[in-house]
Amino acid sequence: MAQAGGADRILHFGARHTNCLVLDISFDGGKDQYRIELSATDDDTLVPTGETASFWDRSKHDRPYDEFLESSRSEAGISNPQPASMAGYVRKALARWTRYHFHDTSVLSPMRKTCDVHDNRILRSDGANLAAFLYRLGQTHPSRRDLIRRTVQLAAPFFRDFQLAPMALNEEKIRLDWSHVASEGYFGPAALSDGTLRFIALATVLLQPEELRPSVTLLDEPEIGLHPVAICHLASLVRQASVRSQVILATQSPILLDYFRPEDTVVVERTWGETTLTRKSSDELRPWLEEFSLGQLWEKNHIGGRPSGERRPE
Repeated sequence: MAQAGGADRILHFGARHTNCLVLDISFDGGKDQYRIELSATDDDTLVPTGETASFWDRSKHDRPYDEFLESSRSEAGISNPQPASMAGYVRKALARWTRYHFHDTSVLSPMRKTCDVHDNRILRSDGANLAAFLYRLGQTHPSRRDLIRRTVQLAAPFFRDFQLAPMALNEEKIRLDWSHVASEGYFGPAALSDGTLRFIALATVLLQPEELRPSVTLLDEPEIGLHPVAICHLASLVRQASVRSQVILATQSPILLDYFRPEDTVVVERTWGETTLTRKSSDELRPWLEEFSLGQLWEKNHIGGRPSGERRPE
């Protein structure tokens, strides 16, 4: 909130128009639920004013079991470790949601720098420990690391292999070195194009071992900077990963959209000042899909997701 400028900047048109924010989450087929209400204060912050963790097996119970959480003024109750409670289960599930953002591939990108070799427990959200994480997979899950290598080669045929080892003069550090099919030497991360570096990070996220993978993987516009061939392979990786865990991605790419079904997509629209989310179906779009791809239908405004007016007509 401090970075955004306070609660008034976060709430829709400010606290005078929107005095609270409500987050309601359900998972495991709706059995497990979490709800929190955050209200604005006079000192321009948000504080929890209602918080509940619930369990409801509709096949066995007529109503949910609700566990009301006690929160402090600055911290939600779900932040407190409660391993034996319903809230503890919800907390553990929410903690395994990870949002990855690999947009920074500049010369100052964390992915291009050296990192601590022991910083390898999980892949960080910005890929800052990508080299260390891949090095760990080579030691503990070599077949999985080899799968990542072969997948990168599909998008970048010049790529031979990773050359990952602690640095000779500082064994506490490691860098994303790699080899080229036409050279006996090896190259550093500075020699990777933005798209290739981003694809390596995406392939690592989506192909990492299941026990290390988040329960929900969030990807923000992963197609940025990728060649159309790489986008094709990215879509395949997303579908493969979604079999075992949930993958949610935001995209503005008709090319990427072409690789998915209408049932896989949620169309986000802003209509008359409100954001709405709509799920489409193949049956609804069947006549159009006989002639056009899903991405083309989006471009032709047959599935929505286009800009519209902020005010209703008088």
